[in-house]
Amino acid sequence: MPQNVWVDVQAPTPEEWQSIRAAFPLHPLAMEDAQEEGHWSRFESYPAHDFITYRTLSKPEECDEFTERISLFLFQPSAAHEVGSILSISRRGTLYLGDVWKMVGRESVNTPAEVAYELLEHGTDTFGLYANALETRIEGMQEQVFKNEPRDLITTVFEYKHDLAKVRRLCSDAREALLLLVRHGHAEGGDAILYRDALSNLDRAVLRLEGEREALTSLLDMSLGFQGQRMNEVIRTLTVVSTIFLPLTFLAGVWGMNFKFMPELQWPYGYALAWGSFVLVGLIMALYFKRRGWW
Repeated sequence: MPQNVWVDVQAPTPEEWQSIRAAFPLHPLAMEDAQEEGHWSRFESYPAHDFITYRTLSKPEECDEFTERISLFLFQPSAAHEVGSILSISRRGTLYLGDVWKMVGRESVNTPAEVAYELLEHGTDTFGLYANALETRIEGMQEQVFKNEPRDLITTVFEYKHDLAKVRRLCSDAREALLLLVRHGHAEGGDAILYRDALSNLDRAVLRLEGEREALTSLLDMSLGFQGQRMNEVIRTLTVVSTIFLPLTFLAGVWGMNFKFMPELQWPYGYALAWGSFVLVGLIMALYFKRRGWW
């Protein structure tokens, strides 16, 4: 088996799988998991190697739930070598694979364990990028709510909550896989410290996503509260208008009765008196409601 190497394979053909098996002692169950397309993050420790499947986000800055996956086979050092080797398998590479390739040989990325750490760390960063992008969008929606813009945000908030639920599950599964690697993997010494550091960063990512979930819930409550407030203002305005017209309707009903002996009917200024009464009563009530702050 090759030692102190990183072998990366993307979309391997059946012939390439045979070559990989000839070079590395892969466990059949780990191979099956690596070939399964929809597999979520998980970890298993086998006698010849540790195996971790790490599923992360492919478009985090767009707040998109699309995912990508990389499977890592971590082989232990032999008697003649002190570092072991790493085999990574994916369908089309990952968002961060090229960046890690550029770091190999410098920036303290010289061993398979350090390569594995960088791959896991860069994968964890996709959750942080998602949280940053979502936080920016939440702030924009909060500003729209405070500006009383007519756009309905409830549907948008529910869509983000739906996507965030999937991302949180994805991040939780990744954390569980990395936790098992730290607890039950073959890594020791400095390698174990690297994996614990990656786990710590993933813990912070889980907390950030939880915070964004609470922010979306608060935004939803805020939006519903502002809508209720606007509805109350509309109802209050309609109530004031209808209250002003209530006595005017009463007066119009009184003067609209067809009694023969009504003094105002024969009085030359009766019509002016009626209109004057309407205007005076309406103004008095409008000023009263205005001073009470009801209008």
